Amino acid sequence: MDRIIGEYTQDLPGPLFICIGGMHGNERAGIRAIDLVLRMLKTEILSNPDFNFRGTFIGLIGHVAASLKGVRFIEKDLNRMWTSENIKAIIGQEFSSLGAEEQELLKLENTIRKEITRTGTDRVVILDLHTTSADGGIYTIVPSDHKSIRIARQLIAPVVLGMLEKLKGTTLHYFNSDNFPVETISLCFEAGQHQDPMSVNRAVAVMVKCMRHIGCIKGKDVENRHLKILREYANKLPNITRLAYRHAINSTDHFEMLPGFKNFDRIHAGQLLATDKSGNIAALCDGYILMPLYQVQGEDGFFVVNDVDDTIFHSS
Repeated sequence: MDRIIGEYTQDLPGPLFICIGGMHGNERAGIRAIDLVLRMLKTEILSNPDFNFRGTFIGLIGHVAASLKGVRFIEKDLNRMWTSENIKAIIGQEFSSLGAEEQELLKLENTIRKEITRTGTDRVVILDLHTTSADGGIYTIVPSDHKSIRIARQLIAPVVLGMLEKLKGTTLHYFNSDNFPVETISLCFEAGQHQDPMSVNRAVAVMVKCMRHIGCIKGKDVENRHLKILREYANKLPNITRLAYRHAINSTDHFEMLPGFKNFDRIHAGQLLATDKSGNIAALCDGYILMPLYQVQGEDGFFVVNDVDDTIFHSS
């Protein structure tokens, strides 16, 4: 399994658009969606002779070793390790002595740097594609900078703010202009449940929508039936929410989510949500539940988010 899924360019000036699937190895929809988008781009010229692609599209696998095994991670969560301090510490060690995730982190970071240098771009947009263990709900997670938020507004799916305040070491924390030699913007898109085949379609739609917004393709380029799928699915979901609570767990907690919860289900304070070795776990506040954990591996039992007035975006 190669880390680079594929590339598309017509050698015209434009941004470097990097899409990453499989940052968690059990989340395969993003990898399949990237492959499909590459095929769509390569065949677009056959039906659209005026098709001009500006910049470069590159698809990457985030965690190759875990993707081969179909597990979230080997030893630790790769999407909780992206800090400058951690990377500097890892670089100073013998590569062969590193754990699976440390090796994957260095290889992925080095691949992105090489592609920035090779393409000679002055602008990078990175879209990290994920899925969840629970049914229902698609959404985009963004840092607090206005450029990321502006792109997120165009992707139809609900926008979730404040996640980076509770989580540490995600790609969104690291993939920014502070850590790369050119302007770098990053977003994370949750496309649906792991095994839902429509998660692939929704990831395709978001990639196409993002390419249009950042100027890689024009509005008429690349067929848009996937956009209709995305729009219909997002129609009943809240537009913008902000994180209110994260329930962190570890492997010794014996955490078990009660069955039946879906992303963006309404919950109320005091409602029983899960159990662990200490007993029942109830909601501390009203809101929508997000990412209830229905898989063995993971450090987040669930999140609670609340509605945000979308006028917050008017000045973004």
